[in-house]
Amino acid sequence: MKTHPIHPRNIKKVWTVNGRKVSDIHVAAPILEPGHWEDFDPFLVMMEDQFEKGAFDVHPHRGIETVSFIIDGSINHYDSATGDGGTLRKGDLQFMTAGRGVLHNETPADGESVHMLQLWVNLPREHKMTEPRYQNMRAEDVPVRHENGALIRVYSGSSGDIVSNTLNYVPVTFVEMTIDSGASVTQDLPGSYNGFIYILEGSGQFGENKVEAKKGQALWLDSVAAEELSGIQVTANENLRLVLFAGEPLNEPVVARGPFVMNTEAEITQAYSDYRNGVFHKSN
Repeated sequence: MKTHPIHPRNIKKVWTVNGRKVSDIHVAAPILEPGHWEDFDPFLVMMEDQFEKGAFDVHPHRGIETVSFIIDGSINHYDSATGDGGTLRKGDLQFMTAGRGVLHNETPADGESVHMLQLWVNLPREHKMTEPRYQNMRAEDVPVRHENGALIRVYSGSSGDIVSNTLNYVPVTFVEMTIDSGASVTQDLPGSYNGFIYILEGSGQFGENKVEAKKGQALWLDSVAAEELSGIQVTANENLRLVLFAGEPLNEPVVARGPFVMNTEAEITQAYSDYRNGVFHKSN
């Protein structure tokens, strides 16, 4: 079997994520700030939220996919357009393709607090108005890659020989790594992918340039030649838990307003008109 060399990636940037109190029942921390469309492509924004019932109301989306990862607690989800619903628990993941439009809500049970990450992934122009779709992945069903001192849950894309069956309109790799103190592991990625890491627990060294980072910090991966197979090395200074997201850039114009992300101002205006006229309540 022919193998290709893996070109190591550096870490380009490290930043500390700070939460702010939105209300007595909601603390929000932007990991990827909105507005950096070209830099983060295909990603738009990622938030870390800790909240209770009532923090969010029913709200619409169009033109994106959301990736919701439950760090702790459980959340009930309902979509009034498709009738889809259910409960997501610790370690579960939901890929929601908003496409032409969904109207949904995510809410914890009474008296329960939920800790979760939500990433918005841009949809390509040709799939902006696709049919909505939900993919719920239970923690116990996620394929796992085992290395010496490391466990990698592959929610989307691949890690080594382990491949997820998650469907994506934009190729996206999402893995959760749990690494024992002193252990090292390398995550392979296409050279064309943009990507980042967010540390949930512990500390470590990251990339070929051995950047030090710890819990509550995010790291943006440096680029390599698009045609290369790349790898990002992680070494745990202490027991380490992190999430890594990487994806293929779209290189398309982005016009975002509120919960809608399209390619033109006219499409945003149409999205708001459709929402006001109740189109998001209907399924084709």
